[in-house]
Amino acid sequence: MNYILYDGSVRTALLPFTFTRPVADIRVGILTIREKWEKFLGTTTTTVTEEYLSEKFPMVELDENIMINASYCPNEVLVEMISFLKPFQAIVKDEEVIAFYTTSDQEEVHFEDYEWLECEEDVLRIENSWDIFQKNDQAIREDFLLLTEDRVSQPIPSTVQVLGRENVFIEEGAVLNFCTLNATTGPIYIGKDAEIMEGSVIRGPFALGEHAQVKLGTKIYGATTVGPHCRVGGEVNNSVLFAYSNKGHDGFLGNAVLGEWCNIGADSNNSNLKNNYESVKLWDYETERFVNTGLQFCGLMMGDHSKCGINTMFNTGTVVGVSANIFGAGFPRNYIPNFTWGGAQGTQVYLPKKAFETAKIVMARRNVEFTSQEEAILTHVFNETKEWKK
Repeated sequence: MNYILYDGSVRTALLPFTFTRPVADIRVGILTIREKWEKFLGTTTTTVTEEYLSEKFPMVELDENIMINASYCPNEVLVEMISFLKPFQAIVKDEEVIAFYTTSDQEEVHFEDYEWLECEEDVLRIENSWDIFQKNDQAIREDFLLLTEDRVSQPIPSTVQVLGRENVFIEEGAVLNFCTLNATTGPIYIGKDAEIMEGSVIRGPFALGEHAQVKLGTKIYGATTVGPHCRVGGEVNNSVLFAYSNKGHDGFLGNAVLGEWCNIGADSNNSNLKNNYESVKLWDYETERFVNTGLQFCGLMMGDHSKCGINTMFNTGTVVGVSANIFGAGFPRNYIPNFTWGGAQGTQVYLPKKAFETAKIVMARRNVEFTSQEEAILTHVFNETKEWKK
């Protein structure tokens, strides 16, 4: 069977992260949503997404296809239901379609012609940007079981202080010495060729992706994911870093999500709790206003290729778009558009030519090419950024 993941109705609610990727390629837990589905299904998937993303994330359609709403994460019950889907059947939960069977000769899909199969099982769903950190605890636990079932961890080095060692899994090539791991609060997964430097103290749930690095004396509280090739230092609490992003120095990052190729300058901090303890409001791209998250703790949302200078202070519930460069004294605005250059003292457009020059240098340091596909995606994002259409 051919499986296709589609963005569904929540793509706009997951901006700025879905400016540069389909919903399926959001990381929550240890794996991206796509990686979870492919692990469960035992095969690759393709994507229905925005047209400007389709060259990098193409769709392959065959005679028979199962379309899956990528905002839902798989579990055994849901995957079994999908495996038994027949033509003109759809799986739904609370009147939202999770998956449906389609054929290449169907010009259009009319769900009134479908038999609806209700999914009674609880299913993890990512509907809002803050769900990425808010639901990361559950996602890490589920991914940990998925990745470690019937497998044996590499031995825990004798220099490591550990509680709940049965909940620690270390992949081949990982290096860790003279650090403290507390997995009684949740599982700790350490990916292939990752490193935890001396003096670091980590409480689970925690996931460290392959080739990622925890720097000297870092303090990490769960549920935190440090994605592949990321580097973290200082103090981190309940945050998700997708991949290739750095928060390598002292400073606090809490209840936050960083996309790819982000960099947080030394001694930078984000607030995750308002002084009056009220619910945090976050910028909503669809309504173009701030909406109430209902959360008491909510910190920083930063899109791909964005960076901040040393000693930057982000207020509670700050959203930074794609390819922004933030610096200077004082608190920047709680909403920073794509391709912004500046800070509290004033901002201007960060011209794509300059942003791309920096991206090429940054990516080359990690032996990754800044491709024409990447440039085309970011150019589209810039052209669609209303704040600079003046």
